[in-house]
Amino acid sequence: MVSSTHWLASSAAMRVLELGGNAADGAVAAGLVLQVVEPHLNGPGGDLPLIVASADDPTPRVLCGQGPAPAGATPEHFAAAGLDRIPGSGPLATAVPGAFDAWMVLLRDRGTMSAAEVAGPALHYARHGHPVLERVSRTIEAVAELFTQDWTTSADHWLVDGAPPEPGSLVTNPAWADTLERLLVEEASAGGTREQGIDALRRAWSQGFVAEAVDAFARRPFRHSGGQVLPGVLTGADLAAFEATWEDAVTLDWRGVTVAKTGAWGQGPALLQVLQTVDAAGADDLGTVEGLHTLVEAWKLAMADREAWYGDSAEVALADLLDPAYAAGRAALITEEASRELRPGSPGGRTPRVAAQALLVEGAGDADATVGEPTVGRDPAEPQVTAEGETRGDTCHVDVVDRWGMLVSATPSGGWLQSSPFIPEVGFALGSRLQMMWLEQGLPSSLVPGRRPRTTLTPTLVLRDGIPVLACGSPGGDQQDQWQSTFLLRHLVDGLALQEAVDAPQLHTTSFPGSFHPRASEPGVVLAESRFGAELLDGLRARGHEVLEQGPWTLGRLCAVGRDPGTGIVSAAANPRGMQGYAVGR
Repeated sequence: MVSSTHWLASSAAMRVLELGGNAADGAVAAGLVLQVVEPHLNGPGGDLPLIVASADDPTPRVLCGQGPAPAGATPEHFAAAGLDRIPGSGPLATAVPGAFDAWMVLLRDRGTMSAAEVAGPALHYARHGHPVLERVSRTIEAVAELFTQDWTTSADHWLVDGAPPEPGSLVTNPAWADTLERLLVEEASAGGTREQGIDALRRAWSQGFVAEAVDAFARRPFRHSGGQVLPGVLTGADLAAFEATWEDAVTLDWRGVTVAKTGAWGQGPALLQVLQTVDAAGADDLGTVEGLHTLVEAWKLAMADREAWYGDSAEVALADLLDPAYAAGRAALITEEASRELRPGSPGGRTPRVAAQALLVEGAGDADATVGEPTVGRDPAEPQVTAEGETRGDTCHVDVVDRWGMLVSATPSGGWLQSSPFIPEVGFALGSRLQMMWLEQGLPSSLVPGRRPRTTLTPTLVLRDGIPVLACGSPGGDQQDQWQSTFLLRHLVDGLALQEAVDAPQLHTTSFPGSFHPRASEPGVVLAESRFGAELLDGLRARGHEVLEQGPWTLGRLCAVGRDPGTGIVSAAANPRGMQGYAVGR
C-alpha cells in the first residue's frame, strides 16, 4: 500500500509494487513523480530525510538527504554582503542539494530495480505533461512579478504568455526530462551490477554535467527575499563532496511501541520528548480541554528545547533530553494557564542559550510567497486568519509498505519553484533550507560550512515487538510533528483506525521561534480547526490560549501506512484536506 500527498505519485508507486518491486522501489518512483507534479513543494534540488525498516531487517535506519551548508557559506561572507541573517529565498539560502542523491541511494541499497524502471512515470510526466494543480498556479501567480523582473529563467519556464498556467492545463518540464534521460544513459552504459549502474548515474549528478550546470548558474546574481541582488556560493565541488548517508534512528519505547525519528539535526526528537511529557503529565485525552492544553504546553517546552539544543553542531546528548526524569521535570512546568514564555530546559545540568534573533515576536504572519513553509498561508490583509487551504512553500510526504513487510516513511521538500531561480540547463531550482541556520555563532544550529541546517522534515516509523508496523508523516514545517503527535495519540492510544485518526480535528501552536524567515514567535497562539467545537476551543481560551479558529478542514496533511505482522494485512490512509492526497493498495 501507498499513501502520498499526490494521487499520481501514489499510483506510480503502486505500479512499481504491482511489477514486483519492494517498498523502497515504490518510494523512489513516488518521490521522483512528486518532484514533477508538486514543484511548489519539492524538487530534485531540495532535501530528503527518510526512515526504512523491514520484517527481515527490522532495525530502523535513517537516510539523510539533508545537504549541508556550502563551503563558501561562512558568516563572514554574509556579513560582507551586509546581511545580519540568511535570506529566506534566493541563491544564498541554498544548502547542498540532497534529495535526488538520497532517492538513488535508497534505490541502490534497499531497492531491487534499476533507476530506469522506477523513473519511468516521472520521466513521462516531465516530457509529456501532467494536469497542473491549482495550488501550483496560485504559487506562480504570487511570484510572477519577481519572475518577470528578476528571476527571468523562472518566468521563461513557468509563465505562459506572461501569466501562470491555467489550473488543469498540461505542463511539461522538458529540461528535467532531458536531464533524467542523460542520467539514465549513464546508468545503462555503466555495465556491471545494478548498484554500479546507479552509482554511475549518481556520479553524473554530483561530479558531471548536473554539477557543472549548478556551479555556473549559482554564480549569477539574483534577487533575494530581502531585496538584495547577490550571487550564491554553491559550487560543483560542494555537490561532489556530498553523499546521502545512513545512520541510526533515534528511538523511544512508549506505550508498548517503539517510535523512530531522525537525529537532532532535524526536529524529530521533539516528538519523542512530547510523548514522554504528555505521559508524565498524565493527560492524553484529546477530547478534553485538559488533554489539548497539556499537548500544546508540551509542544511549547519541546520547541524551546529544539531552539536551545537541536542542530548539527549540538553537543547535548539526546539521552539527557529523553531521560524520563527530565520529561517529568518538564511536565511539572505545565500549569492550568497557557505559557507565553520560551522556556528551554537544562538537560544534564547544562545552561541553555538561544539566538538573540530567536526572541523576535513580530512578523510571524507576514506573507512573502518566496519564503517560509507554513502549510496554511496567512491572509496579509487579516494576518490573524488563515486563508482556507492556501499553501505557500511546503513539503510532500510518501509512505509505502510492501507484501514482505518493508515500510518506508519519506518527507521530501525544498527546491521549490519559488525558493530560487529555475536552472534551465537541468530543469530544477535550488532550495532555501539554509535559512534555518543562525549567523550568530556558538549555537547548535549556527551557520558552519559542512554542517546541516536543522530541518523541519521529520518522517516517523513505529515498531511493535521489534517489527515495523506503521509509517507516517506530514508536510507542514514546524507543524509536522505537532500534527503527528495528535495522530499517534488517537491511533495508538485511543484506538482510532488510520483514516479516522487522519480525519480527526487538528491544532498546533506557533508559540516558539519559527524555523523559516522571519523566524518569529507568536506567544500563546494556537491554531485549531473549527470542528473541535466551541466548548473545547472556548475552554482553551479560558486557560489563556489565543485560539485562532480555522476552517473545518485546513490543518494537517498526514499520510500513513500500516501492517499487521500477525496477519500480513496492510492498511493505508490519506489526508482529505486539499483533496489531492491519495492512498492506494491491494
